[in-house]
Amino acid sequence: MLTPNGLARAALRFRPAGFAGTFVALMMAATVVSACGILLETGLRATVPPARYAAAPVVAAAAQTAPYGHGDDADSEPLPDRARLDASLVAKAAAAPGARTAVADVTFPGRGPHGPLSVHNWASTAFSGEKLTAGRPPRPGEVVVAGGRTAVGSHLTLTTPAGTRSYRVSGVAGTPDPAAWFADDEAVRLSGHPGRIDAVVVFPEAGVSTAALGSRVAHALGRHATVHTGDDRGTVEDPSLGEARETLVGIGGSFGGVATLVAMFTAAGTVALAVGQRAREFALLRAIGTTPRQVRRTIATEALLVAPLAGALGCLPGIALARWWFGQLRDKGAVPEAVGLSVSWIPLVSAAGAVLLTALLSGYAAAHRSSRIKPGQALSEASVERLRVGWIRTPLGIAAAAGGCVCAALSASLTGEDAANAALGIVFLFMLAVALLGPLVARACACLLGLPLRGAGAPAALAAANSRTNARRLASAITPIVLAMAFSSVLIFMQTSTERVTADQQHAGVLADHIVTADPGLPRDAVRQAGRSPEVTAAVGLLRTSVLVPAPGGLEPASAQGVTGTARGLAAVQDLDVGHGRLSLQRGEIAIDARLAGNAHVEVGDRLHLRLPDGTRAAPVVAATYGRGMGLSQVTMAHADLAPHVTSAYDTELWTKGGTAAGLGRFGTVLDRGGYTTARSLDRELNAWANSVMAGVLGGFAAVAAVNTLVMTVLDRRRELGTLRLIGSTRRQVLRMIRWEALLVAVAGIALGTAIALATLVPMTKGLTGRGPYVPPLVYGCFAGAIVVLGVTAATLPARAALRGETLDE
Repeated sequence: MLTPNGLARAALRFRPAGFAGTFVALMMAATVVSACGILLETGLRATVPPARYAAAPVVAAAAQTAPYGHGDDADSEPLPDRARLDASLVAKAAAAPGARTAVADVTFPGRGPHGPLSVHNWASTAFSGEKLTAGRPPRPGEVVVAGGRTAVGSHLTLTTPAGTRSYRVSGVAGTPDPAAWFADDEAVRLSGHPGRIDAVVVFPEAGVSTAALGSRVAHALGRHATVHTGDDRGTVEDPSLGEARETLVGIGGSFGGVATLVAMFTAAGTVALAVGQRAREFALLRAIGTTPRQVRRTIATEALLVAPLAGALGCLPGIALARWWFGQLRDKGAVPEAVGLSVSWIPLVSAAGAVLLTALLSGYAAAHRSSRIKPGQALSEASVERLRVGWIRTPLGIAAAAGGCVCAALSASLTGEDAANAALGIVFLFMLAVALLGPLVARACACLLGLPLRGAGAPAALAAANSRTNARRLASAITPIVLAMAFSSVLIFMQTSTERVTADQQHAGVLADHIVTADPGLPRDAVRQAGRSPEVTAAVGLLRTSVLVPAPGGLEPASAQGVTGTARGLAAVQDLDVGHGRLSLQRGEIAIDARLAGNAHVEVGDRLHLRLPDGTRAAPVVAATYGRGMGLSQVTMAHADLAPHVTSAYDTELWTKGGTAAGLGRFGTVLDRGGYTTARSLDRELNAWANSVMAGVLGGFAAVAAVNTLVMTVLDRRRELGTLRLIGSTRRQVLRMIRWEALLVAVAGIALGTAIALATLVPMTKGLTGRGPYVPPLVYGCFAGAIVVLGVTAATLPARAALRGETLDE
């Protein structure tokens, strides 16, 4: 049925320019689809080889996600911090059939005389492999240290979450990394998580396989723990793998899905344009007796000749794009170094298959009418374009526009990544409406924008008349420009809008004169000591982390700060803009951002059912709501309520009113207000970069598609341009007409793209920030200017080439 025939080969041989545009569009589509598919596959397959647990046969740890929903709606959200196990599970694991012994693993950050160090329980050396080079294992009140700086029997001052005190050195371990080991019970007590451990490592008896032991331990521990063996052990020691998987799946899945639809959508438009430009050819074929089936077979054969090669060649830059994208994510810390890029045949074949299917379906759709109507009628319609209202396209286009409006209104309740993903979906709905209603929209744009052209001379008036008469051709050129403008604007201006609000809230809310940071954190009594420093009138400590709060559809992360100090002291260094209630730092009470409260449907006096960083359920009373959560923190609570549920229970920041940098320097790195806000903005760079890359991928693809479409439309008008020269038009006048047409296309695309972006951004930024979108004039001007320059250049250069021969082709 789809075997290549002579007619298809002849068309490809004698009309290479018409197929070149189709080839470029399909190849670009394959590039985008394959790159996103590779990132998606990498996210699904990502593993981290175990390092610390390399010699641990079976590792039991708590699930690092918080489940929500029931039945088919059940889902889970990654936890902000490590979830831990009850220490009693060690005995249960050791009692499992086939288990020789089980040991606990406890790890937390500490600080010694020479800087930060990692602290463990001594029993963990059974699988981590450290050996004593001197001395003996620690007893209560003693410590084993790494390296040779400290002699056995000496005393060493260490800072742990339980405080700072001196310990006797009972032994020295031969490892180069700074570390310390305490007796097991003391390590649990000092970790800041009494009665909780990080994991349980189980060793088998002789003759018991790892798989069998894992199954038995899982049965013994039940739902209290998740058992890991093999490479899966790496996920226990590196919890960031879960976030990396979510990032990669989000890019490859959520963004990749929209990007795939956009790529296929644009490629289909190009294929339809190429087939539509040959309406006269198909009409002649019908006039000489060609059957509709033979016309469709010819189109299918042409697709088979072009699409597979375009798809295969497009996968090569797709692999390169995926490698660059993945490398950037790893360099920015979003993906662990041990994770590698997975490149298999699955995304490549899928991309090539999607390209082939797109070419076939769009070619069939474009030639459907001309292959079925009577030959005489086909010749008539091929000579003069007729604008018809499609009884299928028009209702679908109206439905897509209505759906975009409804989704834009609903998006006001979304936040974070959900808002970004919804934005892409909303833009796609509006784009689908523009494509389906393309000829009608193009005719309206030509009539409206053509009015000022009528008085701008003969070339401009002719450009306006051409645009009104050839609405389908105009729609083919406008659509990719609308796509480039809309997607780029939404992704970039959503980021600029949130950045603007965050910066404004920080500028108004940071009242502290000095902010001190330290690694791994501040000593337990740092707030008290700072409050006694000269000229300091107020001092509070802040523990920065995140919690999971209720949101429409599930749970979402929210920034949180645990405060050491008084509410009066916090008010002296932070203006949270409290709107309702009274700021309280009593245990069991919290203050939250007003928009967070609205999304969770709670008010002052209600209980907010949230998940603490390690997944523990809590229901504190909302004591106050405030307005500067984006710039400062969305949740404020007592340090004592938060510290037992984070890996590092230290205050990470010390905020003071008054004081001097010299006097506070003993606590850590001292920043002023400007330095602090600059450091916080660096933490948000990954989101800004991710949005910029997505805008670059989609906007760049759409821009190339727009240039490709303009070149195709101009080259197809060689007969028309030659006729204008024969009736007396000068080459300059013809080129001016082409430039006016390109400018009309560019302005129409910019206007429609801007309207779609605003329809998406206004409700979304209102929901996210309470303000309208912030559009930097320079950035918007660069977008619009680039489109105008590309459009005019893409139309002018092929027009010059077509006028060079000044002949009547075809």
